[in-house]
Parts: sequence; structure tokens; C-alpha cells
Amino acid sequence: LVPLDGGRFATSDLNDLYRRVINRNNRLKRLMELNAPGIIIRNEKRMLQEAVDALFDNARRGRIVTGQNKRPLKSLSDMIKGKGGRFRQNLLGKRVDYSGRSVIVIGPDLKLHQCGLPKKMALELFKPFIYQKLEERGYATTIKAARKMVEKERSEVWDVLDEVIREHPVLLNRAPTLHRLGIQAFEPLLIEGKAIQLHPLVCTAFNADFDGDQMAVHVPLSVESQAEARILMMSTNNILSPANGKPVIVPTQDIVLGLYYMTRERYGVKGAGNILSSPEEVRIAYDAGEVHLQAEIKVKMHGEMIETTVGRILLSEILPEEIPFESVNKVMDKKQLATLIDVCYRRAGDKKTVILADKLKNLGYTYATKAGISICIDDMKIQAKKGKLLEKAYKEVQEIQKQYNEGLITDGERYNKVIDIWAQTTEEVAAEMLKELGTETIKDEKGKEKNVPSFNPIFIMADSGARGSAQQIRQLAGMRGLMAKPSGEIIETPITANFREGLTVLQYFISTHGARKGLADTALKTANSGYLTRRLVDVTQDAIISEDDCGTLDGIYMTSLIEGGEIIELIGERILGRVAMEDVIDTFTGNILIKENEEIDEDTVVKIEEAGVEKVKIRSVLTCRSKRGICAKCYGRDLARGRMVEMGEAVGVIAAQSIGEPGTQLTMRTFHIGGTASRRAEQTTLEARHEGYIKFVHLHTAVNSKDEIIVMNRNGEIAIRDEQGRDREANPLIYGAKLKVKDGQKVKGGDVVAEWDPYTIPILTEASGIIKFGDIEEGKTMREQVDEVTGLSSKVIVGYKEGDLRPRISIKDEAGRTLKIHGANIEARYLLPVGAIITINEGDAVKAGDIIVKIPRETTKTKDITGGLPRVAELFETRKPKECAVVSEIDGVGSFGKDTKGKRKVVVTPEVGEPKEYLIPKGKHISVREGDRMRAGEPLMDGSANPHDILSVLGVKELAKYLVDEVQEVYRLQGVKINDKHIEVIVRQMLRRVKIKD
Repeated sequence: LVPLDGGRFATSDLNDLYRRVINRNNRLKRLMELNAPGIIIRNEKRMLQEAVDALFDNARRGRIVTGQNKRPLKSLSDMIKGKGGRFRQNLLGKRVDYSGRSVIVIGPDLKLHQCGLPKKMALELFKPFIYQKLEERGYATTIKAARKMVEKERSEVWDVLDEVIREHPVLLNRAPTLHRLGIQAFEPLLIEGKAIQLHPLVCTAFNADFDGDQMAVHVPLSVESQAEARILMMSTNNILSPANGKPVIVPTQDIVLGLYYMTRERYGVKGAGNILSSPEEVRIAYDAGEVHLQAEIKVKMHGEMIETTVGRILLSEILPEEIPFESVNKVMDKKQLATLIDVCYRRAGDKKTVILADKLKNLGYTYATKAGISICIDDMKIQAKKGKLLEKAYKEVQEIQKQYNEGLITDGERYNKVIDIWAQTTEEVAAEMLKELGTETIKDEKGKEKNVPSFNPIFIMADSGARGSAQQIRQLAGMRGLMAKPSGEIIETPITANFREGLTVLQYFISTHGARKGLADTALKTANSGYLTRRLVDVTQDAIISEDDCGTLDGIYMTSLIEGGEIIELIGERILGRVAMEDVIDTFTGNILIKENEEIDEDTVVKIEEAGVEKVKIRSVLTCRSKRGICAKCYGRDLARGRMVEMGEAVGVIAAQSIGEPGTQLTMRTFHIGGTASRRAEQTTLEARHEGYIKFVHLHTAVNSKDEIIVMNRNGEIAIRDEQGRDREANPLIYGAKLKVKDGQKVKGGDVVAEWDPYTIPILTEASGIIKFGDIEEGKTMREQVDEVTGLSSKVIVGYKEGDLRPRISIKDEAGRTLKIHGANIEARYLLPVGAIITINEGDAVKAGDIIVKIPRETTKTKDITGGLPRVAELFETRKPKECAVVSEIDGVGSFGKDTKGKRKVVVTPEVGEPKEYLIPKGKHISVREGDRMRAGEPLMDGSANPHDILSVLGVKELAKYLVDEVQEVYRLQGVKINDKHIEVIVRQMLRRVKIKD
């Protein structure tokens, strides 16, 4: 009980809860002494039980017990659980002495291992050390005297402080600490003022900026903790990111701008075309003002003439000798600078890399200042072609509207096509605008015109990677493009204006949706992301490197990641830093590229890619056989150090942080693009990536009435073979695709091989004959949808109550007999799912390969991380997706059994063994047909895969591959790189539980 001023008392909630228990207990005692009726006693016992429950855990059962001010009372378990409870608040996270916090400002003159610490703070933080030194020196006789000296800030105190601080690292931390780089050690430099100075290159790791961020300082006291801070946590020892092994210490913003400006070439400036004898002479000429920074010159280096610019020679002066001049003899944008630091780390070691990074910072700031880049509204050039492109788009949209009015396409198709036209137009306008911004026309000495890269400031900022993106410039000087409604659907009229022209009231209003959604999302999702990280850490905290080699004989195969015919990630990037499971052999020469149990390093990767090796078997955490933890060989390289992982490294927590940390960035992302709808135009064609000969694999085709070759089956693919007969690529083809090539035809890279409509799933007839409808009755199974706009009708299959109706289309011959499908003893009869749109009429003559029914795919919504974070959580929790597909558990031939009520039966018959039956709800589109060959794990209907099915049918490795690819897909959409092995660590932890049957 604490008396408050005003005569009231503040009391702990526990008092109230205990009071209720005591009152009810005493009343029960009294009632029992009085021999009260059973019903009253039972009631009192119930109330006593409720009071006790509330004391232990309020709100667990029954009503929440509230106090005077209607606020729930804090029970015993509330005190210990959750973020504000005893454990997380007081035991795991205490407030500590010898710490302080202040606002951060940039410290452009600091070295990478330094931070600026305000004198006032240092005095407070290092107090015990100062008292000790003052006594040692004899300046003060007692601690009390020393304290007095410090309080008066006598001059001796400052001398002592300087000495105490030397070589004594301090820890800087910025909340939220999402990964281990959120706390790093620095050597303090005493500064005037009250703000902590932070080195600009470590901002990326802390995710700090100087708009009012605060950071906390902690002092490691014991000698051991100082050593640990210096060896493990010093900013100079954390150059690479533990998430992907790329440097985190890379130049950003102004530094990038300065270095980019310095290495660009400008035509027709002072000293262009000069030939100089050495880099030293270039420096002298530049200092004397004889050559311009961006002049093209020739310089003699290492005994040969090199064409370069003055700026690049000046930049090369700071390189360590291990790095060749070629690596800076180009325009240095942010990517190139990151590569430069990466190469330097691998070749010259970390000491030299740190020195290089600091020198780059100084150069960058110097030349960014000298460049004097600024932007004004005239820099946002609006190109003349924009009007024409918009006109063309409007025409196309009208054309589609006309097709819709005539009833050739459905409303959904119209919407999708319109959205696609606008998405593409926006891209074209953006491309034109970037071309306009990025090039300027000059006259050379001979008076001929030529196009050269421009020095438009906005273009320079985006091109160098300093700030802004093509997407943002598009909104400034191109067109804002398509916007999303709050529900996530895309509004089909885009904003054609840009910010320079200014928006109309309506356009401005549409824009507010996106912008506001971004802000609301940010607030909600930061919390979700933090929670995901907590759960991941909880799962993986015991994944620790426990032995060097577990001796497993198993591994996983890695191939290049190919999606939609495009190589997304080369095999080299995926196997770098892993250990080979077996010798990798060059198929041409028979040479061994790497032996088993050796780490695949950068040089080996180059060899493997040059040899064209398709797949490599590597050791993986998933197949590691260590009893506890994980072995070093299966884990491979410690990404943050660039060498094999050491014993005792907590790889589980690193994995959890690497996956959780970008989560918050992903949540922030909608905000930056300002809600403009980002969606790729769907892929509609397949292009050959290599030159070679077409080979059809398991392809059944038919020629339809328009003389187009149509793919008639599901698991067919097109391969391209080279002269030696090796497959260079194999592309799966979807059912209903139009082929543009014949078997054995020669193609070049970039030739279109096939095309298809991405928005509808067709049903094709496999026999030529006459259409006959069955059970397609208006009002029962079919609705004539009359379009209000066009007045035309289309036939749509609807859900129906009667169980025995099966809407279907049969193909008959003249005599009315149902035809057999060519080459199989199956009748040409097609069952129609709900939502199918019939494109032909009864009695029409059709040819094999014609489309008789279209099934629309779902209208696409904007892909952004909103789908992302929950998607990652869903994958790691292996929830069963809402509409998950039934998959076949065995290889075999598909056929239809007798229908039961509301379900259709699919039977898969293997060559040997029992057939399996699957029930599929009516109205779902079944993707297999009578007589199709099925593989185990192949879905029988549309829908997303259920991870549990993948595990039970295809096994652990397939499941892991699925999870890794799906999680990566989410992060890739946001441009975040995470190494596969982190996800594998988590999947390993997910698969640890086994059920013992016997």
C-alpha cells in the first residue's frame, strides 16, 4: 500500500484479488457452520473457485474481474508472463548501470572503428575507472575527494579520462535490434556537444539515419568482456552480413554519388584525349588544373597504354595492391562498389578492406561536394512520346472494350487485359523517360551528333544507386501508373499524370489510398515481423555447430533456379560456400573440378559454371546426422567470416535473425513506392534461351481448325539440344499452349517457341465432331449471363443442388454416337466445373484442339509483402492452405470412378499394386483426364500444394526444396537476398519430430 498525495492509496491489484478470496472463504465457512441449504453452499463454493481462478490467472475462465476504474486486475500469472512480465522485463532485460543514450549525428571524419562520444557522457560512463586513476596518480586521496573533482570537472579529470578511454571499446546499440549487427563495438573519441557521432558506413547495419534516431551506449567493464567486444563485436570485424555473405559495409547515398560522379566520363572537356606517362603525372596535371576530372585520357600503366579517365586514376590511388586497376576502370555505381569491397575482402583481407572503405568514404564525400549536384523541376524531363504512347493505349483499351461489347471475351478477361495494357504502357513510358533522362545528344569535333550518357542530376542519383529508383522517377516524370484500391484490387484507370504535371483532384484522391495503406501497414506489420523472429529463434536456438563432420553419406542436389523459363539464380550462387558431397566432374574433359568434402569457393564456382555442370550434390543441414546440433561440413561457410564455420557457432539464431530481420523492411516497403500497383505483366510466351534443335518430350499435339498446333497433354515439355545432343534446357508446357515450332526444328536464343493465354484454363476437344450438351440446363446448372453493357450472353456453369446432374459436353459423330478419343478407348466427354464459360453452341462442328470451354483464373491482385509476411509465417507453420489441391500418392494412370454425392471420384491405377481413389468436390476443375499418366505428388485439381502432402508423398528433400523455394520467392519479390542454408536450418528444426510407430 502506498499513500498518494490527496489522501488516497495506491494498492496492488493482488490485494483486491486476495480480498475477494478471503471474503468468500469466510462466508463459506460461516454458511457451513449455519448448515445452509446445499444450493447456497454450492453457489458459494463456485464463487470461491472463481475468485481463486481470478487470483491465479484473471480472464482464463469466466468474466474478467475488473477494479474500480473498469480496468482488468493484474493477477499472479499476468505478473510473470508476456513482455511486461517478470521474465522478459526484469530477469532477461534489466536496465544496466554505466550506460547512456543520446541522439546520433553523422561523423564523417571518424575511422570505421571509432564513434564520437560526448565528453559529458564519457565522464559519467567511465566514472569508476576515473576514480581509480585519480587515486593512483595521487590527485585525490579518497573516493569522496575524487568524486568532488569529477563533479567540478577539474582539468586533471579530463587528462585522466583521455587515458582511461584509450583502447577501451564501448558498445553502441540501436533499437530495434533485429540481428546481431544491431549492437557493435567502437573505440570512443571525446567530442564537444551532446550527440553521439556515428560512422556513416555502419548505418546500414544499424538501419540508422540521422532524422532524430537515438542510440544507447554501454561500457564493457571486465577485461574479458572488453576482449570479446574487441574481437567479436568491433565494427571492423563485421564487414560481411551473416544473412548472405555480402558486405554490409558499403558506401551509400552521398559517398556513392561522389564516387559515381568521379568515375563518369564527360565529352569535350579540358585535357580530353591527352596521353600521360604515369598515374603520378595524372595527379600532377589534375592538381595544376590542366585536365578535367572527367576527361578521357590514356595512361601508361604496368607497361601498357590504358584508356581511362582522370577520376578513375585518382580512385585507383587508394586501392590496395592486390586489386587490379580494371576493377575501378568503369563507372562505379553502388553495385560495383559493393563488389569492389567484396573482392578486396577476399583478396586483401579485412584490415585492408577497412582502410579501403574509409578512404572510399573520404573520396566520396570530397567529390560529392565538388560536384555540387542539385535538382530542380526542369530536371524532370517529360518526353514527347508520352502522348503517343497514351493514345495507343487508349486505342487498345477501346479495342478490348469493343471485343467485350461483342461478347468475344468475358468481363474478367477484359479487366485483366486492360490492366496488362496499362502495366505495359507505364513500363514503356518509363523506359522512354529514362532514355530521355539518361542520354543527351552532343556534337563531336567533326560536328557529328552522338548520344552520350547525360549528367541529369535525377538520373545520376538513381543510376548510381545513391537514392531513388526508376519507379520513383517514373512517378516524377513519366506516369504514376496503376493504383490499388484498399482491398488490393487494381483500379483499371491508371493515373496518367506525373508529379511534375500535377494530379487532378480524382487522381490525387486515388493516390491517397495507396499512401495511407502504406502507413497503416507499417504500423501493424513491424510488430508481426518481430513476433516471427521471436518464434524462429525459439525453434532454432539449439542448432549449434557441435562437431566437425557427422559422416553422413547423404546430401541434396542443387541446380540453377529456373522459373517461367528464366534463370533466376545460377547454380554457382547457390552452391558457393557449401561442401561438395561427391566429386564434381567436368563432363567434357573428365577433370575433377572439386573433390568430395571440400568447400566450394569463388574460384571453383567459376570453374563449375564454365564447365556447364547442371547439378551438384552438396552436403546440407537437412541431411546432417549429428546427434545434437549440426556439423560444420554440412553447414559449410560461416557467411559473416567468409571461411568454414567454427565450433560452437549459434547457426540457429543467426538463421532466425537473417530471416526475421528483412521482415520489418519488407513491411516498410509498400510505404516507399507510395502504393503504386506493382505487378508484372503475366508471361504469355516461351522463348528459347539457347541455340539448338527442338525436341518434344512426352508431347501430344493436335492441329485445330485455325491450323495452329496445340499442346493436348499436361506433363509434356520442350527441350532444346545442342549439336552434341546434350539437353541445354527443358521447359514444361501448359495444356492448351500454341506451338510455334516443329519437332527437330533449329532455333536461335530468343525465338518464340510457344504462347498461351495466362488468364484462362482451356478445355480442348480431342476428337473432331459435333457438340452435344448434357445436363446443361438453364436455371439449374447453367446461367445465361447477359452482360448489361453489351447485351450479349455467355453460358456459365453455376453451382447446383441436385446431386445427380453432371454438366458435360460430348463430341458425337453424324449418327449421334459419342466419338472415341484418337488412340485410346475413352469417350470424348468433358465434365464442366463451376464457373466454366462455354464458348461454343450445341450442334457446332469442332476439330481436335479447338477450345470448347474456358475456365477463368482468379483475377490477379497486387503482389506485395502483405502477402509476404503472413506467407512466410504460413510456410514455417506448414498450415494447410485454404484451397489445397488433392495430390496423387502413386505413379499410375488416371481414370474416373462413379460419382458420389457432391464429389467426383478419380482413380489412379499403378502398373502393379492397388489402385488409389480420391474424392474431389464437384465444381472444382479436375486437371487430369481419363488415361493421363500421373506421377506421385502430381495435383489432381487446381489449388496450392499442401506441405504435409509433399512430405508424405515425396519425402523430406522435396518438402525442404519446396519450402526453401517458396520462402525465397517472397523475399526475392522484395529484392532481399538470404542464403538458402538459413531456411534449411529452420526446415531441419521443423522436421525433428518423428512419430514412432513400432
